[in-house]
Amino acid sequence: MTMRDEFPVFKQLVYGKRLAYLDSAATAQKPQCVIDAVVNAYSNINGNVHRSMHYLSDQATQAFEATRIQVKNFINAKQSKECIFVRGTTEAINLVASSYGEQNVHPGDEILISGLEHHSNIIPWQMLCQKKDARLKVIPLLPNGELDLSRLDDLLTDKTKILAITYVSNALGTVTPLKKLIDRAHAKQAVVVVDGAQAVPHLKIDVQELNCDFFAFSSHKMYGPTGVGILYGKESLLNAMPPYQGGGEMMITVTHENTIYNEIPYKFEAGTPAIAEVIGLGRAIQFIEEVGFPFIKQQEQVLLHYATQKLQEFPEIKLIGTAAEKISVISFVMAGIHPHDIATIFDQYGVAVRGGRHCAMPLMDYFGLPATVRISFGLYNTMEDIEQMLHALKEVIRVFKKQRISKYQKEV
Repeated sequence: MTMRDEFPVFKQLVYGKRLAYLDSAATAQKPQCVIDAVVNAYSNINGNVHRSMHYLSDQATQAFEATRIQVKNFINAKQSKECIFVRGTTEAINLVASSYGEQNVHPGDEILISGLEHHSNIIPWQMLCQKKDARLKVIPLLPNGELDLSRLDDLLTDKTKILAITYVSNALGTVTPLKKLIDRAHAKQAVVVVDGAQAVPHLKIDVQELNCDFFAFSSHKMYGPTGVGILYGKESLLNAMPPYQGGGEMMITVTHENTIYNEIPYKFEAGTPAIAEVIGLGRAIQFIEEVGFPFIKQQEQVLLHYATQKLQEFPEIKLIGTAAEKISVISFVMAGIHPHDIATIFDQYGVAVRGGRHCAMPLMDYFGLPATVRISFGLYNTMEDIEQMLHALKEVIRVFKKQRISKYQKEV
């Protein structure tokens, strides 16, 4: 039995072809054990958490809070109450921008991001800067897709209140020097918010060792259900922050005149959460830990290096993002062929990739590109997936070469 066999999606054929799923950076496939955990939650312990005095509610609450402890151990937080359940990385970053940012960013202050960021780590800070009359600054890129840290001393100043930085680029796979950036930011008394969505499925995370102030990630990138994610925050910061939303669960007492808010983490978890999905996340964490990060890293690096080498053999292809340290992602373009067309033809051969801007339009603008083709790996990928992709790529070249010949003949 192979790792691929753990994922029921691969039992199907796509257009009569074996499925080569190379789009894990968008969302990872789900192993049967995670699917079973979600089904069991709805089938056997479907009750609202922290509320009702009956068996189902008690069982659901125990499973829900057990996941919080798993998350705490998974990222090595000091306490489980530092781990907030949210809908995903996007909501986690918006929570910090709206709650911490509203209190601590003032006119003339600066927020620093990088040229690698996903829209979810750009737009919330733009909105905050516009509201607070603050300034958004950007760490520029080098042509290989690494951060240009030669500018860091000029960009990171006493006015910098927040550094919001990705750990791993979703569009290029570049791994940023996160610990160095955190230390530099803290030297300026800035708070650091980390977008860890693309890092968590591939790298062992230790938030205490990193010493980041906030760390956000999503379940669905790490083989868990959609619609749930985590915001880690240091206890002292979370305690000082006002609630992000009002409603049930986030309060202790309510009168028409006043509300006393609940303690963390519940202060930030208004309303009924995605209970079954959180339980599924717990099973996904267990699954990753059973497989082990050493295996994941070794397997994915072998695939990354092999696919990179093979793609470089095609003179028609230009790789975008060739950082010395990168994981899981290859982006490329082909002269005269739009990435959407490449991805569409790939699909007909059972190869799932993404052609687009990857929610990173400023990054695409830096490279002067409308889009790229992105190949991204998960722990279920194999050499056969790469060979299937390379076969589809040859078909792309053949189809467009034939079209060019036909066009030339008509013109003549």
